[in-house]
Amino acid sequence: MDKTTTLSAARIATRVKALGRQISRDSAGRRLDIVVTMDRSFIFAADLIRAIDAPVVVHFVGEDIRDVEIAGNSRREVFFANRSATNSAKDHAELKGRDVLFVDSVLDSGITQDFLLRRIGESKPRSLRLAVLLDKTSRRRVALEPDYFGFRTASNLLWSGYGLAAPNGTGRNYSNLIAGSGANGSGRTRVSGKKKR
Repeated sequence: MDKTTTLSAARIATRVKALGRQISRDSAGRRLDIVVTMDRSFIFAADLIRAIDAPVVVHFVGEDIRDVEIAGNSRREVFFANRSATNSAKDHAELKGRDVLFVDSVLDSGITQDFLLRRIGESKPRSLRLAVLLDKTSRRRVALEPDYFGFRTASNLLWSGYGLAAPNGTGRNYSNLIAGSGANGSGRTRVSGKKKR
């Protein structure tokens, strides 16, 4: 039987609510502009936003990771669709002087989040913080730490469930988070196929 690691729906919910309370205290009742990366963060962001007791405005950023060839060399690049929160002059003006919370599900190398935080920072927000569900610290390639995190986890674990997809694209709808050799979309991890209520 494949070895797996599981974070239960109840444990996730408890942690997300605690993050929401902490963010609420830090926002001190001020409006919070929340920038959410799609599509892997939609469930975490929705639960976190509902746990925040402050006025919120939500902005969405869609990332598209592609393998491209430049001068005969293959490399992976991240492109951003619907870039309103990072590129539009109008939205830059809206974020100026605001308290901004950037929400993503997984912080691994930190390169993508660092890029987006720098772009958002160009709008001169009053404050800019990062909240992630899973913090994978061992493969960080930039000097970046989250202001809020749900769980610290090993970088070699591939998680699915709670909005995160297995390599074959399935699993986003599972209530638990599951990682390990059986969380690869092969269908061999029986527990991941059931939604816990």
